[in-house]
Amino acid sequence: MERIALQNLIDWNNNERKKPLIVWGARQVGKTYLVKDIFAETYYKNHYIYIDCKIEDEIRTFCSGTANATKIIEYISLRKGKQINEKTLLIFDEVQECPNIISSLKYFCQDYRQIPVIATGSMVRIKLQRETRKPGSGNNDKFLFPVGKINQITVYPMTFDEFLMNSNEMLYNAVKKAYDNKQPLESQVHELALEQVYKYLLVGGMPEAVEIYIDEENLLEAREILTVLYDNYLSDMDLYQASQKAVLRSRTLFQNIYKELNKESKNFSPGLIEKRSKTRDFATSIQWLTMAHVINQSFGLKEHITLPLMPDSESTFRLFLGDIGMFSYQSGINAASFISSERENTLSGIFFENFVANELIAKGHKLFYWRGKAYAELEFIVESNNKLYPIDVKKGRGTLNSLEKFSNHNQFECAIKVSKNNYSYDSKQKLLTIPFYFMPFVAADLAAPNGNIFFARNTNF
Repeated sequence: MERIALQNLIDWNNNERKKPLIVWGARQVGKTYLVKDIFAETYYKNHYIYIDCKIEDEIRTFCSGTANATKIIEYISLRKGKQINEKTLLIFDEVQECPNIISSLKYFCQDYRQIPVIATGSMVRIKLQRETRKPGSGNNDKFLFPVGKINQITVYPMTFDEFLMNSNEMLYNAVKKAYDNKQPLESQVHELALEQVYKYLLVGGMPEAVEIYIDEENLLEAREILTVLYDNYLSDMDLYQASQKAVLRSRTLFQNIYKELNKESKNFSPGLIEKRSKTRDFATSIQWLTMAHVINQSFGLKEHITLPLMPDSESTFRLFLGDIGMFSYQSGINAASFISSERENTLSGIFFENFVANELIAKGHKLFYWRGKAYAELEFIVESNNKLYPIDVKKGRGTLNSLEKFSNHNQFECAIKVSKNNYSYDSKQKLLTIPFYFMPFVAADLAAPNGNIFFARNTNF
């Protein structure tokens, strides 16, 4: 399957000053497939060495004893029977099993920068081992993170544009063309694209679930894959090397994201999970799960917003699941709800909010929301090139009742309403209306360093 993150690897590879690269991401989001099966097979065919630190015991043991890049290169060359030079891509997978490899990247950068090196693994386990290995602990293989000596990218579950690109390329091209031309889709094509959005809400972006859906055209089989992945995530909580109480809290927190959002305020409420508990009781669990990219945290902003956007020390916050398919599975709603004619009455707005949150995160945005007086609320506030873009998410057609209250206190470049409506732009209200299927492209434009003004053309609808 095609992944948009491939371009990040290509850009890294083409950079003459590239450093060793670490590819982070949650479990089962396709890190190995992206690095080995797509990138290495395409750009280093027959010229790469792949090392799985989880199963290649001898190499793991050797690397655990030294961070010397020269020794590591010599040992791996002899063991694999292949000369390592500037034309050889060296891939270390599952590096959380051998953190010393991360330390060695400093010396790869200093002494062998011409050799392309990629490491993949679990960020949360690496960071925790970094924090828990203290001098005098009796552990001789000290873990030193190579600050300033590496490049890093994060791989997320497949976003909606990736899902559509792989499941229906012709429809993807039509949607992308309409967005690039800043034009609405014809009504019938618009409905087809919305149908794909609802299927994506059910399947989500975990590559294994997407692949089975595409290959078999079977939503129920994709759902079964999600069940297994969801249970695996719960089992992985033990890998965080924390106390059993903290592990149990992490599991409970993970399992209650839908419940937390499916209430009037949507703000995190610890008492909903554990009676008489405080937010601070879950602080470590939230930190771990966000580091692992299992959940995403959105911070509340006060009535008057200042730039740059920063969470207040007393800020309320909301939590979203990192994959919309898992969120839908956790909700317990019958799978048929996503493809039935009654879906608008069945699915609550939080499904679409979690969808938008994930699209923003995958494009590099931090999550913030705004809540004013008298229940005025905007689900997301994005800062792009020192300008504000309030985003309101509507599961139906809806209206932007909170925008006027927001504008009384804040100046903004453009308000964005994400809904089932077709594309349009009202220059008087500075209101851009986009359908759900345009959200990945809008998120990318908002993240563009040159400040791409994506609504500037063809606005007379």
